[in-house]
Amino acid sequence: MATAVKAKHQRLVLLVVALVVLIGAALLAAWALRNQASYFYVPSEIVAKPPEPDRAVRLGGMVEKGSLKTAADGVTINFAVQDGKARVPVTFHGIVPSLFVEGSGVVAEGRLRADGTFVADNLLAKHDENYVPREMQDMTKEQAQKVMQETK
Repeated sequence: MATAVKAKHQRLVLLVVALVVLIGAALLAAWALRNQASYFYVPSEIVAKPPEPDRAVRLGGMVEKGSLKTAADGVTINFAVQDGKARVPVTFHGIVPSLFVEGSGVVAEGRLRADGTFVADNLLAKHDENYVPREMQDMTKEQAQKVMQETK
């Protein structure tokens, strides 16, 4: 009888220890992901409530027409991202994606400086819903549908 009670007690202790370890691992993972998470802002949000300096964030919106300027070094570009309510100046040093043009959608990954300029480390250009691959631009609608059927 005493051994049966002792065995139940051991299982209960093992269960409690396993549960504590599992909860600890989940909390540790959540804390690590919180520090690595890159929050997404649109210009009106980042202007209204800017993130703390040097926090990695993503800024998404439309590249403002007429704002794209290339610096003298040929590699640094300056432009503004807007959402219809606010605009945020952005600077980027590097090779821009081929879809990156004024009036198109963009997601910039980087940090907001104290002066309100967003310094992008990476640019992700987005195309609109009317995007057509270069190879299919000169095709009629019927030809394009035929190609799509052949690729399935």
